Amino acid sequence: MFFLWPLIPYFYLLIRLIIPARMGMAAKAGCAVLLLVVTQAFAINRFLIGNLASPELPRWLLMVQGWLLAAALLLFALVLLRDVFLLLRRLWRVFTRRKSGAPAAGTGSPASPTRRELVRAGCGGLLLARPAERVALAAAVLGPTAFGVGEAVAVPALREEEARLRRLPPEMDGLRVAQISDLHMSSLLKRDWVAAVVDLVIAQKPDLIVLTGDMVDGPPALRMESARELKRLAAPLGVFACVGNHEYYSGYAAWVRVFGELGLHMLLNSHAVLRPRGRELVLAGVTDPVARTFGLPGPDMEAAMAGAPAEAPCILLEHRPGFAPLRARQGADFQLSGHTHGGQAPGLREIVSAFNKGYVRGWFNVEGMPLYVSPGAGLWGGFPIRIATPSEVAVFTLRGGGAA
Repeated sequence: MFFLWPLIPYFYLLIRLIIPARMGMAAKAGCAVLLLVVTQAFAINRFLIGNLASPELPRWLLMVQGWLLAAALLLFALVLLRDVFLLLRRLWRVFTRRKSGAPAAGTGSPASPTRRELVRAGCGGLLLARPAERVALAAAVLGPTAFGVGEAVAVPALREEEARLRRLPPEMDGLRVAQISDLHMSSLLKRDWVAAVVDLVIAQKPDLIVLTGDMVDGPPALRMESARELKRLAAPLGVFACVGNHEYYSGYAAWVRVFGELGLHMLLNSHAVLRPRGRELVLAGVTDPVARTFGLPGPDMEAAMAGAPAEAPCILLEHRPGFAPLRARQGADFQLSGHTHGGQAPGLREIVSAFNKGYVRGWFNVEGMPLYVSPGAGLWGGFPIRIATPSEVAVFTLRGGGAA
């Protein structure tokens, strides 16, 4: 039942904060149980609901869960960093005392640190016994994470960028493309939120609207009220989308049909040839690698580009950014991706980066091809936190002359 990785911060905080605390055994047991519930939120949701990809819980409960879990992880990081710092400082003092020849207490000879001294230097004085320290730590973890939950459910901001494509015809200069990524429509991000995102995009009057996957969490029966808002999206060149991994978790075939009925042109290892201002523009999209675990076709750039005019510039929609070097060699002139949520928070960002070849957020020049990785409009409802990583909807003005 338990997830293994949350047991690391659980046991560390249990040993470092709860067990040495000056309180009765009943209070310590209560704190230990509460910490276990907080750190095992994913396991509890999977056990109670059976579907971790789309936790069907009240919005307020998802926000509280995310807040407390993020606070616990931040507390673990702060206590660990403090302990490492104090440990190194005390060890440094032991060895510098030996080097300087200072006599050990009660002797006239230079000190030689024993194993007991080293253990005492490493562990002594590290316990957070002072009430002021505990209050300061509580404020340091509860405040920023509460703000981070608020940022996670906020309506995304507009980001305007220029994208320079080497093969862009002069006639297409100034074409505006709006990207919506990672909507994650769910019991956390409901119809009103989706409507606000749609309103923001429509107000920009883009020439083309694209959605780069993870539009939804949960089956159509639970999300149609929110999904119907997508029908209001409209642009002169159309509204196109590729799928992300969460579409497969939520009923791929059903959602592909629904998205089509809502006016989204789904690019599933396929392309469309657009003709803005009398010139051809290829818009291609591929599926997600998780498709193969469901017995469905994985991403296939060759199939997506089959029959496309070779002389026309190509904009590629691919949910995950990690294949960008390969896509650049396969003929993409500009790639739009999402998936990473920008890492969501410092510390977590470095982990996300490692799993996505360093492509986490913003612009990358990949073998001459501009890649833009959106931090997403929304995020998965099971961990709603954004710290120093705001959500966004991006509008790109296409320009000629080279990579971004």
